[in-house]
Amino acid sequence: MTKFPEGFVWGSATSSYQIEGAHNLDGKGPSIWDAFCTIPNRVANGDNGNIAIDHYHKYKEDVALIKSQGFSAYRFSISWPRIMPEGRGKVNEAGIQFYSDLIDELLANGITPWITLYHWDLPLALQSENDGWLNPSIADDFEAYAKVCFERFGDRVKHWITLNEPWVVSILGYGQGVFAPGRVSNSEPYQAAHNLILAHTKAYRLYQSEFSHQGGTVGITNNCDWREPLTDKQEDKDAAERALLFFLGWFADPVYFGDYPQVMKERLGERLPVFTEEEKELIKGSTDFFGLNHYTTMFAEDSHGKLVKGSVYGNGGLSEDQDVNLSQDSTWELTSMNWAVVPWGCRKLLEWIHNRYNGADIYITENGFACNDEIVDGKVEDPYRIKFYKSYLQACNEAIENGVNLKGYFAWSLFDNFEWASGYRPRFGLNFINYETLERIPKSSALWFKEVTSNNGWEVEKHEELV
Repeated sequence: MTKFPEGFVWGSATSSYQIEGAHNLDGKGPSIWDAFCTIPNRVANGDNGNIAIDHYHKYKEDVALIKSQGFSAYRFSISWPRIMPEGRGKVNEAGIQFYSDLIDELLANGITPWITLYHWDLPLALQSENDGWLNPSIADDFEAYAKVCFERFGDRVKHWITLNEPWVVSILGYGQGVFAPGRVSNSEPYQAAHNLILAHTKAYRLYQSEFSHQGGTVGITNNCDWREPLTDKQEDKDAAERALLFFLGWFADPVYFGDYPQVMKERLGERLPVFTEEEKELIKGSTDFFGLNHYTTMFAEDSHGKLVKGSVYGNGGLSEDQDVNLSQDSTWELTSMNWAVVPWGCRKLLEWIHNRYNGADIYITENGFACNDEIVDGKVEDPYRIKFYKSYLQACNEAIENGVNLKGYFAWSLFDNFEWASGYRPRFGLNFINYETLERIPKSSALWFKEVTSNNGWEVEKHEELV
């Protein structure tokens, strides 16, 4: 039997723009993703989140699914423009009511809400009028938004995540331009990241100073893939470490230590903004847990100034700042996103985080598998997804046995949904969505998770080779 520690949190996860729909109903303002989806050739098939899977109207049905599948926690995000249509100023009471009703429905069904305040759907007004995350004033705007959420929901919500994957916001949104707001630059990502970190800090300190009586915890979720040295050469070991620091250390080092990794300062020079001494003190220790989104692993080698581009996706497209070439093993299984399935990379990353960040309490806030699911005779069988979850959870279990303080795991995603620039083609869900009828059909992986959550683990057959 593969067993997890008592009290281990089992959850599933979603985000507002990917599932809610109702993009212009009941006072909601437009987001940068509403706008980005209208630009030709930015999103596969011209897809958008206008309707998504209509969670806005089907949330009670969806909560019933969560309960039936045994999850004790549900991670979802609040749409900032649904709460504050212009990003600042007037509060939209209809938006407040929707999330209040959702929270109440979860609690009535014994499900603990974990709320992400920002999962990429920035109010359009803040981008068009104030340059979005490039303007330092956005940290104050985010703090004001967070205050509304703490005031209105904090009596019932005890688990808060300020930002989801600020690396993606910075690199894909302001560096490569493949995500909203679609900007391309080799300097703007670092400025956006700087303001994201300060925004997170303001929200965290606000909760500490004004809302600690609510008894909740506040953290931040970063994404990171494992970087394995291609060879035993020291230069490749250094390259792998450098890649991790540019990826995860960029955001986690300030939050835990008060400043950026030294290697980033050395390599970026004036392109990397500088925290004041006062800011360093505020940022240091500004999280109650380590939120991690993890999916895959790649080999890293020193490029010696000869970067290989185009073979596999790079570390943000700013590989020139790192002098690291990335590659995959041709024998690795790939998901439909072309992400390699490498369970041991998950264990190694958890151990790296444990060692670097002082044994922090870690929650995997996203991990999942995309494949081309189909309905056959009214059912959706997804054995490859089950195999993926078994292998990665086994790796998590091994990390715990090795001393890592992993406290919970959230499967991505509860549903098939809008996968950003990839549109609706990739299916990550435990529950299949018929996009024509919006019917929800539990996949075999959802039924497997019910066994896992009820037993806090699963029976491992002797012939199973998981990792």
